[in-house]
Amino acid sequence: MPTQISPELPNQARVASAARDRAPVFVLGCGRSGTKFLYHTLLSAGGFAVYYAESNAFNLLGSRFGNLRHRNNRRKMLDTWLSSKLFQRTGLTPEEIEPRILNDCHNAADFLRIVMETIAQRQGVLRWAECTPLHLLYLPLIKSLIPEALIVHIIRDGRDVAVSLNKIGWIRPYPWDRNRSVISAGIFWRWIVSKGLQYGRSLGNDYTEVHYEDLVAQPQQTLARLGEFLQHDLAYDRIQQASLGSLQNPNSSFKDAQASTDFSPVGRWKTVLSGEQVRDLESAIGHLLTRLDYSLETPRDQLTKTPAVGLMTLLYPNVFDVKLWLKNHTPLARTADIGRMGIIQPW
Repeated sequence: MPTQISPELPNQARVASAARDRAPVFVLGCGRSGTKFLYHTLLSAGGFAVYYAESNAFNLLGSRFGNLRHRNNRRKMLDTWLSSKLFQRTGLTPEEIEPRILNDCHNAADFLRIVMETIAQRQGVLRWAECTPLHLLYLPLIKSLIPEALIVHIIRDGRDVAVSLNKIGWIRPYPWDRNRSVISAGIFWRWIVSKGLQYGRSLGNDYTEVHYEDLVAQPQQTLARLGEFLQHDLAYDRIQQASLGSLQNPNSSFKDAQASTDFSPVGRWKTVLSGEQVRDLESAIGHLLTRLDYSLETPRDQLTKTPAVGLMTLLYPNVFDVKLWLKNHTPLARTADIGRMGIIQPW
């Protein structure tokens, strides 16, 4: 239930508080960091529109179809979206959504608002949340277009993220780095999380960070803190009883391991990586790991990059930056494969 507003508060404070407990929430983070798990936790708490998909509003739809101020572009986007899984999972009919998108949608934020508010209205709730991981790269744009948005950045041990991303082949290393693919995945984690920290920590009280490990080990305390930030009742018992989406069916890259009685998503890297891989990975991302209070396995005097790993730590972040710039500032985005819209394409 939304937080109750005390009648003793000054009018301005009451308005701000009332707005906050209905503000949209963005659950963001590097892929395989638990974004979906946390998002489905919020949905299980009640009071949020239930939508089992990543919207891809800013990272794909907002760039793929050109300037949405032009009706022809809106028409193209709408036709494609209506034939996709993203629309099918809304539970809406074309008639419910089409007029507003054609008449009132001028950018990615308008599109997202219209879709999510329509879902919320149909479901009889007052709030919505969104969980496209790559939207972490669009935080400044999101906050400029949806200024009341609250941002939750979920952070997970970069070594666990790296082995998970590597397991599903999400990051494509260059051919000469194929035997170091877990390192390229770790560097991607460092790159996107660093940008999220930079953008998010400039947003003041509208931004918070949650560690995945805390959510797993101390769910009640972690959800209580998050509930205060969101001004939303995140009652652990009610969440466990509802258990929507990935709370009931974990979204793990290691499906085989889930059958084990000692299955744990925390610290899996210790059982997957060799000592040499741990050393190379920690030499590439160790600075950010320690900054985020994760302990390193490798002694500091052994954290020396090999020439190959050193080159990777210089090359890959620049490649990611260039790809992101090309996607956002050139027609390259319009060639994106959206035939399976709703599934993030590998980097």
